[in-house]
Amino acid sequence: MFIYTVKSGDSLYAISRKYQVPLDTIRSVNGLIEADLVPGQALIMSTTTYIVQPGDTLSSIASISYIPLQLLKTANGLQSDALTVGMRLTLPAIPKYLEEGLSYILPSSPAQIQTTVKNFANLNTYFGVFEYHITPDGNLSELAYDDVVIKAAREHLVAPLATITNLTPGGFSSEITKRLLQSPELRNRLINNIYSLLQTKNYAGVNVDFERLRVDERDLYSGFLRALNEKLKPDGYYTSVAVPVKRSERDHPGYDYGGIGSAVNFVFIMAYDFHEAHSGPGPVAPIDEIRKTLDYAIQHIPRNKIILGVPRYGFDWTMEGNVPISAKAVSVKSATDTAIRYEANIQYSEQHQQPYFGYWDEQGRRHIVWFEDARARAAKCELVIDYKLLGIGAWQLGLIFPQSAYLIMHFFRQRRVI
Repeated sequence: MFIYTVKSGDSLYAISRKYQVPLDTIRSVNGLIEADLVPGQALIMSTTTYIVQPGDTLSSIASISYIPLQLLKTANGLQSDALTVGMRLTLPAIPKYLEEGLSYILPSSPAQIQTTVKNFANLNTYFGVFEYHITPDGNLSELAYDDVVIKAAREHLVAPLATITNLTPGGFSSEITKRLLQSPELRNRLINNIYSLLQTKNYAGVNVDFERLRVDERDLYSGFLRALNEKLKPDGYYTSVAVPVKRSERDHPGYDYGGIGSAVNFVFIMAYDFHEAHSGPGPVAPIDEIRKTLDYAIQHIPRNKIILGVPRYGFDWTMEGNVPISAKAVSVKSATDTAIRYEANIQYSEQHQQPYFGYWDEQGRRHIVWFEDARARAAKCELVIDYKLLGIGAWQLGLIFPQSAYLIMHFFRQRRVI
C-alpha cells in the first residue's frame, strides 16, 4: 500500500496505468463513484509493488508507503539508495499492531444499525452506543433501538458500551453534573441506574462522557468513576471514559488524568475539535498538538489504557472577510466532494498533517475547509503504534470516510474481549 497525491492533469486511468493498479481497485478502496479528481486529493493505492517514477527517492517511497526505510531496502535486496525509473519495488507487509478500538455508533433505525455494525465490526473491539443522558435526579434517558445495536454488536463479537452523557437540548450541562456529583445520594442513584441498565440491556460496560466539568468537580468526578468501577467490576463490566485533550495542567482543569486513569479500565481521548464551529478556521485534529496531548497523557495514564480518538469529519467555515460567520461539520467524503465540485485544489499542512482548501460558493461567499484524509489518518495510526497505546477509535461511524477502514486493517488487528 502507498498513498498517492493527485497532481494537476491526473486521471484515474492514467494513475492506474502508471502504477499498474487496477482501476476498479482504486475506485473501491477510495470510495470513488465518479471519475473526477482534484489536485491534492489523497488516494490509497492497494498494491504490494511500487513502480519508481521520475523524481522518486527511496526515502520518499518509504514515506508514502509507511514502511521503515531499512525494511524497504532489505525486502528489495538494495545495497544503496540508488533507484532507476521503472524499477519495480516490493512493498513488504508490516507487522500489524494488536489493538482495542472503540468507535461511536448512533442508532437511528434497525437497517442502519445492521449495516453499520456489519461494516465496522471487524475494525473495533468496542462500540460506544450513543447516548443515554442523565437527568437532574440521577435517572437515565431511554435510547431508541438500543436492543437492536446491542444484539448486532454481540453477534459480531464487538463489546457494546452504554455511553452516558450530560447532554441536554442546550448542549453539555455543567449544572447537571455539578448537582449529581455534589450529592452522595444522587451520585449513588446514578451509579445504581447505570448498573441496572447494563444488566437489563446486556451491555458489556459503560463509557462515561461528561463534558464541561468545572475545576471544583475535579476530585468529585474521579471519585464518581472510582465508585462506579467498584460497582461494575465484580460483574465483569468495563468502565471507560471519554476525556478532552490536555496538553498541560492548565487545559480543562476539571479533568484529572491521573485520577481518572486509575479509576477506569481505559480512557478515550477525544483528540479532535482543536478547531470547531465556534473557533474559526484551522486544523481539526493537528498531529503536532496531539503529540503534545499524548506526551502529557502518558505521564499520568498508563499507555495501555489510552485509546486515541480521531475524527471522521472536518469543518466548513463561511467567511466574511477574515471573520467566520458560520460553520458546519462535514464528513471526509463530503469535504472531498466539495473540493471536486468547486475545483478547489487541496493543500496539505505538513506541520499539522491535515488537508485544507478554500472555495467561493454560488452566493459569492468565501469558505475555508479543514478535514481529515488518508494521509492524516495514516499518520495517526502510526502515532498509536509509536506511543504503544491501547488502540484507536473514531467519532463517529455515521460520517463517511471510505479510506479509513482500509487503513485500520492495514495497520492493526483487533483484540476481542467477548
